[in-house]
Amino acid sequence: MADALMTSIRFLLFADLMLILGLAVFPLYALRGPHSAKACAAADIAAVQPWLCGIGLIVSLVGMFALIASMHGIDIVAVTPRMLLSMATETDVGKAWIVRMLTLGLAIIASRQLGKRGAGADIILSLAAATALTTLIWSGHAAASDNFAGTIHRAADALHMIAAAIWIGAIAAFLILLRPATDDVEQPRFPMATQSLERFAQVGTICVLAITATGLINFKFIVGLKHVGNMLGSTYGHLLIAKLLLFGGMLALAALNRWRLTPALAAADGEPSRAAIRSSIALEAVAAASILALAAILGVLEP
Repeated sequence: MADALMTSIRFLLFADLMLILGLAVFPLYALRGPHSAKACAAADIAAVQPWLCGIGLIVSLVGMFALIASMHGIDIVAVTPRMLLSMATETDVGKAWIVRMLTLGLAIIASRQLGKRGAGADIILSLAAATALTTLIWSGHAAASDNFAGTIHRAADALHMIAAAIWIGAIAAFLILLRPATDDVEQPRFPMATQSLERFAQVGTICVLAITATGLINFKFIVGLKHVGNMLGSTYGHLLIAKLLLFGGMLALAALNRWRLTPALAAADGEPSRAAIRSSIALEAVAAASILALAAILGVLEP
């Protein structure tokens, strides 16, 4: 029961913090054009950020209480302030948690300023979210690596998560911008969504390269090439293969979007074209959520 709770919390933190970061970065590279259309699209994306930041803060707090309860073999309601203080100040995972809570607090403040301070609030929110996300490294395999090798492992893990966050955030942004219109006032966001899809092509390619390269580095540190055979017969190996297959599915859908559905949307710009690419991106979102769930499980399993 405790393991299931901790895995669920890891999944929620992965998903929430990646969405905050990805959605904060998205307007910086993808939203350009007439001020009114850009402002409309940015406002739609910004509307969810305070909620995501608040959820992240709550889940992180509950996660620390659950971790302490698990370590002491007690109920979560029996955790005392003294236990929390000791965990937060005397362990690496606790210190990482303090940084996460502080940066999420900053993220909440920045999220309330989106659309009021130009790009400044987006930049501050992006930096705060990236910092909060990378603190999760200290609750996974990379935390066990020492010396220079450990630094390389943690840096690769951080870049891996940031690249994934930018991709996942873009998926969420496109689903927001391409949602069905309820009135004519919402129409300006459709051309903005089409242009953003085209701009994401290069960014998405960089994300895929970064995810692949850092994934190989993480594999080298966690499993090692000498132990591939043994890993394939384990639960860890089976879940890793499933994760890779889902990643391949996301690549196939991304290629379909880039080379077929986006050009069709730009040419027709009608509801059938929007519905087609919306369905494809929704499938990407399902695959991404499944990958994050597997990542949450893999992070607590021995290879």
